[in-house]
Amino acid sequence: MTSTSTTYFVGARSERPWWRDAVTYQIYPRSYADANGDGKGDIEGIRSRLPYLKKLGIDAIWISPWYPSPQKDHGYDVSDYMDIEPDYGTLEDAKRFIDEAHALGIKVIADIVPNHSSDQHEWFQEALKSPPGSPARARYIFREGKGENGELPPNNWEGIFGGPAWERITEADGKPGQWYLHLFAVEQPDFDWKNPEVHEYFEKVLRFWLDLGIDGFRIDVAHGMIKAEGLPDVTEEVELLGTQLMPFWDQDGVHDIYRHWRKIFDSYPGDRMAVAEAWAPTPARIARYVRPDELANSFNFTFLDSLWNVDALKKAIDGSIEELHKVGAPASWVFNNHDVTRSVMRFAQGLKGGGVSTPQERYGDIAKFDAELGVKRARAGALLMLALPGGAYIYQGEELGLPEVYDIPKDRLTDPRYKLSGYKDTGRDGCRVPIPWTVSDKGSHGFSTNLSLGRSDSWLPEPTWWGNYAAEKQENDENSTLNIYRRALAARKELSMLGDGTMEWIEAGADVLAFSRTDQATGKRFACYVNFGAPIAIPTGEVILASSPPTGDVLPSDTTIWLHI
Repeated sequence: MTSTSTTYFVGARSERPWWRDAVTYQIYPRSYADANGDGKGDIEGIRSRLPYLKKLGIDAIWISPWYPSPQKDHGYDVSDYMDIEPDYGTLEDAKRFIDEAHALGIKVIADIVPNHSSDQHEWFQEALKSPPGSPARARYIFREGKGENGELPPNNWEGIFGGPAWERITEADGKPGQWYLHLFAVEQPDFDWKNPEVHEYFEKVLRFWLDLGIDGFRIDVAHGMIKAEGLPDVTEEVELLGTQLMPFWDQDGVHDIYRHWRKIFDSYPGDRMAVAEAWAPTPARIARYVRPDELANSFNFTFLDSLWNVDALKKAIDGSIEELHKVGAPASWVFNNHDVTRSVMRFAQGLKGGGVSTPQERYGDIAKFDAELGVKRARAGALLMLALPGGAYIYQGEELGLPEVYDIPKDRLTDPRYKLSGYKDTGRDGCRVPIPWTVSDKGSHGFSTNLSLGRSDSWLPEPTWWGNYAAEKQENDENSTLNIYRRALAARKELSMLGDGTMEWIEAGADVLAFSRTDQATGKRFACYVNFGAPIAIPTGEVILASSPPTGDVLPSDTTIWLHI
């Protein structure tokens, strides 16, 4: 490896916006904690786990959509952007949760879904009742069909979940009429962001939640709101988590939206921010979303999508830092979220994160899955991620070393991708199974307060072996995944050279990824070594933390170690 150095911040941690260094914990509310006993997670359940999150040591919580929704895509089909889903609670519950998180020093980020709404949103219902060319229709992307009688879709776009991206409606007179665009499920019509009324509406939405105390937003499909002029046909198959050049992805017009949004964030105190879920062809294109007058962070999907491999990860790290340095933005590292197979399975099976469309691509050869190896590699990956410059995002259960649940009964699958793929892709439910809090399976491994609710009664069933990964079981084991995460997050707070800052590669052999970081004020140095190959001698220095216990003076394979050097 070539030794390189990168510097892309000025000032001590206390002088920087909080989001440049933050470790943010993603909560999928339906699967986190169920306080009312109905088998679905809720805000009161999340609030009850705030002490756990404080002890974990995170800086911020990102909550996946908690708005009223028909739940065709579990909240990513929003019917009202300025209220709370009744299954999850009330606005009063949300306010109490935000205030208590703030009292513990934890920021709160809300998911926002601006590319599309639910078909039950009042705007879309009004559009269905209004004639072609009406202002109500102009809020969405309605078009006349092709063919002699308009019986063919306006173009050849396919939906992200499978099937056509267009749906023809029946007009008020009972005749077949226009088509509307839905890049995702048929129940998720795309907004037309060339309409000023859509811009005004979402400005109101942002201010509503900022006024309630939200510290920032995660922007769903941040690269998708603007479509190419004329809606041209495409020539290749679209992937849910792909980076192809498409006329509905990563169009230049999205940046005008974010420049305006940034002015709104900056008008509030407390360094309010937004992070983009933006899949783009190159790190250079991703960096455009975090230019000084746009967003704070963008998820690092190049990193997430990498194989468990020295060269792949080093290339992802170098490419990301190089491009972000040009715009003065911090990196944001992530290995897991609610859309991808958990890293425990991916790393054990040699799989990438994005672009999957079959069980084989999602899970690999199940007969060869080694969960112990997967956990070992996932822990090593976590220490790598948490040592890199910038911030990091953790997905619920990642800190427990949860594997993917790959054998959910077919009749219990809920992801719309399963049906829309023609029942070929089992979808993303395997990373969304409710969290195991207790070893006992009474009360669904502690997920629910209802002790009569068994494992199979939660909205997604929990496997029989789920209790082996329970937080309760890991609490007092100093070598558990949970306690490795706790010590790593405590060290990030204690060591001034971690978080945003500088790094320099260390030449340590073909199978080792190693770098150092230096406290600019004191000159103290920190090093991270990730061993992908055969066991090696532990480098000279004072050991801070290791992802797996070293054997004497030997660093095992698939292990990361932190050192003072």
